Amino acid sequence: MPNPHDHPTALTDLQDSIYREKVLRARKMTREERFITGVELTNEVSRRILQGAMARLQTTDESVAWADVHRRASRLRRTHDYGMYSFEKLTQ
Repeated sequence: MPNPHDHPTALTDLQDSIYREKVLRARKMTREERFITGVELTNEVSRRILQGAMARLQTTDESVAWADVHRRASRLRRTHDYGMYSFEKLTQ
């Protein structure tokens, strides 16, 4: 495998190859396997969010970290609800 720094498109080629392998692997899975994989990915993301909050707050107390995560998520929801931020494309 070429070093991504040796050629301008090597990194993109590597990323495309990895994505292609993931798609092919997913296509071979049953519905149940895909569901389980989705749950596992969600759990992993939750663990990373918690670890990030704990590192940011410099704490080992998970309840403190989760409270901060919920506070930040609530702030994003309120901002979205008041129309200050939106994922949807604005229509005119």
